[in-house]
Amino acid sequence: MPATVLVSACLLGLQTRYDGSDNASAAVLAYLQRQALIAIPVCPEQLAGLPTPRPKVWFSQGDGVSILAGRGKMIDENGRDMGAIFRRGAEMCLRIARLNRCKMAILKQRSPSCGCGAVYRCGETVSGLGVTAALLKENNIRLLSEEEFRTE
Repeated sequence: MPATVLVSACLLGLQTRYDGSDNASAAVLAYLQRQALIAIPVCPEQLAGLPTPRPKVWFSQGDGVSILAGRGKMIDENGRDMGAIFRRGAEMCLRIARLNRCKMAILKQRSPSCGCGAVYRCGETVSGLGVTAALLKENNIRLLSEEEFRTE
């Protein structure tokens, strides 16, 4: 049976970004094909019930690790607290990963959900994890960003 990998839906060309567009990555698609991997597309924000398009969200304090620990804060552009919603989306993604026996995830860098090395905090790019990335990492799922495939 081919291996499965959780993939940010926007990287697969699905229009799930906050602004209704995608982040299609030919390099990620080529990698999946070369490795004969089955992509399991997820959008944590949509799984949590948010619409597309939707307001931008960023961390105002901490990152995804902080949100999971109850210390961080994330808000949308209207000032609405989004921590619980993003945590719900992360939990749904973890459940999907477990159901599909995913040991790896390819996620969209700098996303408040999927960032796996960099996220936005108060309009600046900072080191950190998105909420979904933090929960997946906490559960021993290997994280890669689309940026790791650019040179292939």
